[in-house]
Amino acid sequence: MKTTSMTTAPADADVRKAIKPVIGYPTDTLPRPDLSAYRTLRDALELVDRVTVPPRDAATWEVPAGHFCRIICSEGAQVGDLNLFNLKNIGERFYSGKTRALNGTHVGVGDQLFSNFPYLRPIATITHDTLDWYGFDEFGGSVHDVIGTRCDPYTHNLLSDGGQYHYCCHSNLTRALAQRTGLPINEAELHVHDVLNVFMCTGFSRDTGQYFMKASPVRPNDYLEFFAEIDLLGCISACPGGDCSTVHSSDMAACYPLIVEVFKPAGYPLNWKTRALNGYDRSHGLD
Repeated sequence: MKTTSMTTAPADADVRKAIKPVIGYPTDTLPRPDLSAYRTLRDALELVDRVTVPPRDAATWEVPAGHFCRIICSEGAQVGDLNLFNLKNIGERFYSGKTRALNGTHVGVGDQLFSNFPYLRPIATITHDTLDWYGFDEFGGSVHDVIGTRCDPYTHNLLSDGGQYHYCCHSNLTRALAQRTGLPINEAELHVHDVLNVFMCTGFSRDTGQYFMKASPVRPNDYLEFFAEIDLLGCISACPGGDCSTVHSSDMAACYPLIVEVFKPAGYPLNWKTRALNGYDRSHGLD
């Protein structure tokens, strides 16, 4: 937190601060999906799978390439921590940092979720969001962030003077992935990664720059929908913080199940195909 200065400001401090920012990753040349081609398919969808995610726990499911997936608030305000993997290679997984760099701190309709190095390609496209009305509030908060990492037992241990809590989202995701893949729990944990915080309302405080959370505006039947650009393995935790209005990593917060539905469209978007792996040759200057 940058709250206290120990250094005397130079004479040109105001001039230095007044320099206008530059967008780190201009996206003018970034290939963008034809969202209209995706959305025309939404009128004829066949439900092919439905998964219930218990409170303070996680569940996994598959989304074949070319299918739609909805994460649904079912009974009460509840946030979910989402991991996505290449179904055929869990070494390729959602990369929240690069997704943030290319889209912004919070994602919405038309944004694409990217995978990690060395794959770096779109693995999902957000096609509908019933919370898109929220925008950014007066505190700088918004929904569906790619800035938080996930609640975890290690940070809980650090901040609680040695406390042991096993139902943080990190642990929930680890258990679910281990059960799905058959990997030992310690190996599965290494694949769990920074999340898309579905429905969570977050931002950075303007005075200290601290990550904050506030009560999610989500209500029953709200949903976030994405289109699978590759065969995906999804894994989501129904956060033990419930709507994250006060705490996370808690057995006291009101928590509710989440529902995941997978839909098969009647066809594919016009001219759509799975994006190839990233074209960088990986020589890193050692040719």
